[in-house]
Amino acid sequence: MVAPMIAPALALVIWSLVMLTWMAAVRMPALAKLKIDPEQARGGRGADLDRILPREINWPAHNYAHLMEQPTIFYATALAIAILGAGTPLTVGLAWTYVGLRVIHSIWQATVNSIPVRASLFFLSSLVLLVLAVNGLVVALAF
Repeated sequence: MVAPMIAPALALVIWSLVMLTWMAAVRMPALAKLKIDPEQARGGRGADLDRILPREINWPAHNYAHLMEQPTIFYATALAIAILGAGTPLTVGLAWTYVGLRVIHSIWQATVNSIPVRASLFFLSSLVLLVLAVNGLVVALAF
């Protein structure tokens, strides 16, 4: 089951691009309101905006950055499992569960952003990723 194992990875890529769009849609109008001279902002980084924009405006950007971090391990794991031909109903289900939890995490972080719930979602998705990776490793070691 190669394609069913790749589908959740592609879904998370698409979700990451949704978050990129959300980030731009929120930040651009906020920056326009500030009327910052482009020359003054030249050479700046996205993280520099944390000091000048309201924190709620930066939450989607923070989540987008998070989607560029741990999910890279998910992509490697999903691809390895697909290459090994180990896309079982269990591993595919775990992959979709991981993606679902990351989407919920994104929405929570970009809107409410209370730390206890956000941390719980992160640790739960991390546990799912660990189980997925262990399943892949077991198959890889059996070859």
